Amino acid sequence: MTAVVVLPAVLDLHAAGSVKTELLARRGEPLALDASGVERLGGLSLQVLLSAARTWAADGQELIVSPVSDAFVEQCRAFGAGALVPALAGETA
Repeated sequence: MTAVVVLPAVLDLHAAGSVKTELLARRGEPLALDASGVERLGGLSLQVLLSAARTWAADGQELIVSPVSDAFVEQCRAFGAGALVPALAGETA
């Protein structure tokens, strides 16, 4: 069964540490990140999410980001991190 982590509305410097801790507690199992309520995405939290994606891939586990808010998608595009959201993979900014 895939665990689900609901991301906070504001993924900023303050949220990065708690998100990291929550993700690491679920390492080694398939994971879905619910970004449907994300309103703001900061650089440090994006780094945490990108690191998690690489960690899960290295561990041979699935990590998906779905559902996503429009704001999350737009801000991933702005950072050039479209690969984090499968629907954006291959897009150019």
